[in-house]
Amino acid sequence: MTRVFFSKLSVLAIGALCAVALMSVQSGAKAEANSARLEAFLEVTGFDVALESMRVGATNAPQILGMEAQDFGLQWTALADQVFEPTLIRKDAKQLLAQALSGEMLAHAAGFYASDLGMRLVEVENEAHSAEDGADDYARGEALVADMVAEGSARLTLLKRMNHAIDPENIGTQAAQEVQIRFLLAASDAGVINRIDEATLRSLMEEQAAEMAVEIEASALASAARIYEGFSDAEVQAYAEALEDPVMQKVYELMNGVQYALMADRYEKLALRMAELSPGQEL
Repeated sequence: MTRVFFSKLSVLAIGALCAVALMSVQSGAKAEANSARLEAFLEVTGFDVALESMRVGATNAPQILGMEAQDFGLQWTALADQVFEPTLIRKDAKQLLAQALSGEMLAHAAGFYASDLGMRLVEVENEAHSAEDGADDYARGEALVADMVAEGSARLTLLKRMNHAIDPENIGTQAAQEVQIRFLLAASDAGVINRIDEATLRSLMEEQAAEMAVEIEASALASAARIYEGFSDAEVQAYAEALEDPVMQKVYELMNGVQYALMADRYEKLALRMAELSPGQEL
């Protein structure tokens, strides 16, 4: 921000102040336009719903600590709602996106997701994000995958191709572990659980990384099989090809980074808020 100091008003000073005022208006208009641009990106891609769905997963956060939500009283849901407040998450996401989302990336993503196929994909993805998968959902997905394997279906390859395109660098496992590590360390620092040595924890996580990667891949494949069940093989292939486009790759790299950054931040805050409670105590 530019600060202007003056001792008396002169014609020149008044002109300067008017120029500053005009720049302020233009700056405000630009900020408003940029905010609208980011809102459009969030909505057309369905990324807004994906971010809000982090709240769903937080329901089971105490299990990472070897506890259950009910151990902290009936108000656990209220605690998760406060930490994962949608408006604040949306605000933080827009701030992060603003730093790296180019006009080309936004236009490219909007061009696909505003298409008929894109809108249908976002609709089913939003629906899937809005509720946590239950045992029946996962079982159905596994059954669909098993049928594809038995039939030697080419659709299985397309689904794998699509999932790989969403996370080509396979950072999902590493990011998920980092969220858990930061959550556990924050809980340890806050006295929610016994003291944990960070080096020991990271070593243990590294040993489990390969197994965790297999579990994540299998879960993602089962979910994709169920979520995109209503789409033809040709449509799934079209989606995979769209995701493999270099510009779309940048879009997903950015969205993945934003989502994992916000998850880690919120889970740390959740651990600190848990320190306010004792097992069986209400908020």
